[in-house]
Amino acid sequence: MSEEILFEITKNNLETGMRGYPVGFCPTSFVDPQKGLFYRGEPISELYTQSPEQVIFLLLNGHEPSDIELAEFKKNLGERSQLSQAVTKHIQAMPRAGHPMKLFCSSLLLLGMLEGRGDYKEDCMSVIAKLPMLVATVINYHAGWGETPKPDTDLGYMENFAHMLNVPSVSKEQLAEVMRLFNVLHYDHGGGNLSTFVGKAVASGLEDMYGSLCSAMCGLAGPRHGKANQDCLVFVKEVLDSVGENASVADVEKLIRDRLSNKQLIFGFGHAVLRAEDARATIFYDYSKEHFSDHPLVKIALLLREAGPKVLKENPKISNPYPNVDAMSGTLLTAAGFGFPEYYTVLFGLSRCVGIATQIVYERTQARDGKGTPIVRPKYIYRPM
Repeated sequence: MSEEILFEITKNNLETGMRGYPVGFCPTSFVDPQKGLFYRGEPISELYTQSPEQVIFLLLNGHEPSDIELAEFKKNLGERSQLSQAVTKHIQAMPRAGHPMKLFCSSLLLLGMLEGRGDYKEDCMSVIAKLPMLVATVINYHAGWGETPKPDTDLGYMENFAHMLNVPSVSKEQLAEVMRLFNVLHYDHGGGNLSTFVGKAVASGLEDMYGSLCSAMCGLAGPRHGKANQDCLVFVKEVLDSVGENASVADVEKLIRDRLSNKQLIFGFGHAVLRAEDARATIFYDYSKEHFSDHPLVKIALLLREAGPKVLKENPKISNPYPNVDAMSGTLLTAAGFGFPEYYTVLFGLSRCVGIATQIVYERTQARDGKGTPIVRPKYIYRPM
């Protein structure tokens, strides 16, 4: 950097989650407070129509692929995409009890034990290729939907995932498109969100790619992070049950005021960095209006989009009263036929592992002129309780 940036740390800065304090560089993505998410300097508002393979290539390599590069990349992913029978067998031997994120985290460890190579770059490519089958196997087993089909190398990344996911009574073509959109919008989100930071911190101790991703997904599983999309859908359903699908903006505004006066949470609004509506939420809203405008949950989510900021702006302590990506993601998945909110965080993990794995490769093999970042070791100050 051309200039040194100094920070004065006071007592008020402690026990605040390290918010706002830079600790490194993130070459893959950043979040602009007004414009939203950028991958490799390109806004998500311009990338979301691309295929997953195109966007993953961009994240991995820093430039968009040529036709030849894209064809070779797709071939590489296809050749690595199938799980061994041993991995599948061990996943299906684990208990179904508890949240499926526990099963997903465990499956990442199993995959590393049985198929890991101990090379961050090699394992990054392999885990990205295997994630669709891994997650399909986890969901199919947890839900009791039968054996997972093998990947079809003629299909695209998320078309293959939809093909392997044994969802009952759903249009696979429609599901594949919504899954593609969800997948691309969730790959990466800067370097300091909890799951990404945790994964890189664990990798700084030279844990392998799979153990590092497992730790990241344990971070993602909490309600303050990845599980928020599941909780948001529950909230939208509660609003629908309270006001009905023919409600007005005024009806929803009253409900929000009543919940706030009763100290109940309003889900799907606010963000640590953003100070405008999340560009990913805007994409979800637009897609939902175009394809599922008559769906009852979509109607309510759109009313919440209008009423929520109006009410929340009245509180001067709220720095961002606008919808975030979770406000609409679960509603869209439900409208597309995947009305199984217990798996929404797993779908988030399927996507976010791509960005985290890419950032781990950077920190282990490229940072500090190839030496890699040192082991994470922040200072804590002793204070008797």
